[in-house]
Amino acid sequence: MSSGKPVMELGFVEEGEAWRLCSPQFPSKVGGRPAWLGEVGVPGPDALQCGLCGKQLAFLLQVYAPSAGSFHRTVFLFCCRNPCCHKGTETQCLKLPRKNDTYSYNPPPDTGPDGEECITYQLKCGLHLCRVCGCLGPKTCSKCHNVNYCSKEHQLMDWKLEHKKLCSVHFDGTITAVADHGFLFPEYEIVTEAEELVTETGSRDKNESGTEKDKESLPSGIGTSLEGIHLDEQELDAMANHETKEDKVFNNFRKSIALEPEQVLRYCRDGEPLWISQKNIPRKKDIPNCGCGTKRIFEFQVMPQLLNHLKVDSLEDSIDWGILAVFTCAANCSAEKQYVPEFVWKQEVVGDTV
Repeated sequence: MSSGKPVMELGFVEEGEAWRLCSPQFPSKVGGRPAWLGEVGVPGPDALQCGLCGKQLAFLLQVYAPSAGSFHRTVFLFCCRNPCCHKGTETQCLKLPRKNDTYSYNPPPDTGPDGEECITYQLKCGLHLCRVCGCLGPKTCSKCHNVNYCSKEHQLMDWKLEHKKLCSVHFDGTITAVADHGFLFPEYEIVTEAEELVTETGSRDKNESGTEKDKESLPSGIGTSLEGIHLDEQELDAMANHETKEDKVFNNFRKSIALEPEQVLRYCRDGEPLWISQKNIPRKKDIPNCGCGTKRIFEFQVMPQLLNHLKVDSLEDSIDWGILAVFTCAANCSAEKQYVPEFVWKQEVVGDTV
């Protein structure tokens, strides 16, 4: 029986066939180059620069999210690869172009193309993409004029790795293999399934004992420390009252993801984020209205588990987040037929927020 609440969809990463991650398939995916949903208004380099260090943002993920009035609609998320820009609670490094008018209403083909290269550096409209990041590349090599870049930084990356060996007045831009410049995140397909809610009795699979699942929801060590100890009602109330708001929020986060610990994304348009900390939860006034004047609503959040798949862990500085909560225009800007910026709220993990 439906409760009337919007359904929370959980996202997981898995290896995907290259052709399934191309634009005509309207993919939801992590890493690699962005699969632009349309060619009109593709954001240029200036729109995809970090607000802190000025470097080009890296494509993090995209979510295909059709809605009323927008048969084809995708939300794109970019982030800075500079670890220093991920300190504190800054959100300038994260931007969200969105597109809602592109392909026909026919469903995409369910088989891969024969002999067609999925990676392209030129859009059908004639615009060229950066060979390093796959974003708009208005700059060209001054010698061969056959490769494009979004910035001098990416041109230098490609020059050192590959283009220095190939560049000449006779080079036509053809490359048989895609070079790894170390800038792109590993590429995965995002698959989703509806979240199964935990019942009051314990778990979704109603295991007979009910003890193991319950223990997973408790803070580390609490389950074993209570075994064999009988506490009266007053003592139990005292312990419950001692739990701080911070404990409750984090414990609720742990309990909510315990059944599906590999989830990297939670999607529920007009739902509620699952906060990881009591600190730095935005107030209504902290979420700016869309440029059209309409308020923004929660659409999805990126989970910290995604970091495990991005190969960014190190003993030194690394990009990091607790959650990334994405808020988009409630009216979906149906009159807009181009990419527009949306809003991201970054929340740190417990203990890191100041």
